Amino acid sequence: MPTVLRTGPFRFSFFNNENNEPPHIHVHAGGNQAKYWLDPIVLERNYGFNLHELRKIKSIIEEHQGDLLGEWNDYFENTI
Repeated sequence: MPTVLRTGPFRFSFFNNENNEPPHIHVHAGGNQAKYWLDPIVLERNYGFNLHELRKIKSIIEEHQGDLLGEWNDYFENTI
């Protein structure tokens, strides 16, 4: 599970066997996790984050969307 960004309590990563799905990011912090599609940015799944945290996570993803998509594309282009 490559970690591509850490900010505050949040760790952003993806699973190396999920290249059959659209680009997305998993977010982990304090035992909670969520999954966001990257283009467009949409919450796909949430396990434990409250609304305030989800807004903060989405804001971070918006700020780093280009980098996150680039990491996704670079990783999966090199593993296929």
